[in-house]
Amino acid sequence: MKILITCPPMLKGISEFRPAFEQKKFELVCPEIVQTLSEDELMKLVPDVDGWIIGDDPATAKVFKAGKGGKLKAAVKWGVGVDNVDFKAAKELQIPISNTPAMFGEEVSDIALAYLLALSRHTHEIDRNIRNGRWSKPPGISLSGKKAALIGFGNIGQATARKLKAFNLDVWVSDPYVKATAEEQSLYNFDSFENVVNNAHFLVVTCSLTASNRHVINENALLSLLPGSFVINVSRGPLLDEAALVKLLETKHIAGAGLDVFEVEPLTPDNPLRKFDSVIFGSHNGSNTVDAVKRASLKAMDILFTYLNVQ
Repeated sequence: MKILITCPPMLKGISEFRPAFEQKKFELVCPEIVQTLSEDELMKLVPDVDGWIIGDDPATAKVFKAGKGGKLKAAVKWGVGVDNVDFKAAKELQIPISNTPAMFGEEVSDIALAYLLALSRHTHEIDRNIRNGRWSKPPGISLSGKKAALIGFGNIGQATARKLKAFNLDVWVSDPYVKATAEEQSLYNFDSFENVVNNAHFLVVTCSLTASNRHVINENALLSLLPGSFVINVSRGPLLDEAALVKLLETKHIAGAGLDVFEVEPLTPDNPLRKFDSVIFGSHNGSNTVDAVKRASLKAMDILFTYLNVQ
């Protein structure tokens, strides 16, 4: 049987995982990928394999139908986010499928805090200036007592909240789908989205992307933040209206941003966000540590082997 892997972090470490596949007589299909394959590319590859470990590719109904018309028997979405996968289509086609939940809370929250610390103390700008021969000492802002608006309180959001609290930030949380425990309610302020973002110094986005929350961080939400505030997105690019962010970076209402994700990935050469030195860019890499990749890959393999009835 053949297994297609389209998850770049897993592909980079495939030498570690290949023996487990070979032991079970699986042949691996490992295409070269920068971020994702296209729908057309997938429709050519998926029908020829029995199992598929999905990255951030467009795993659409068309792709699953093509796979069902061929050999595809099961699939696993590597990682937590599922917005790129049509789970409903897969299930209607009777293709067993799952993601690997609760894998990256610590890793992605670490990146969120890294952005927050860099933005508040200008460490990224100081580094650039020193490298260019300028002894730079811009004043930062203290974190203690500042309001942090956290959007999303799942596995990643909970880890982020704990770390924000450790820096003595005043943590406000918006997540209509989570019922906070008594302990969580004593630590954080749970409120409506509007009240959470109002007068916040930092906005940290950790929620999942759904059909209903695209551009939830729009111009109105950004204007609700305090002048000179910072925006951090470690979740999914389309949650944030980039055009609105650009506009408010130009007016200085938003002082800077830490973005691990974008509306179009990889970041295009003409993206206007590139002109701001106060924006820190990531490469949708928040979960990518050696430990986390191994953890998620082994979980994805275990789920897929179970679906394919291979022990």
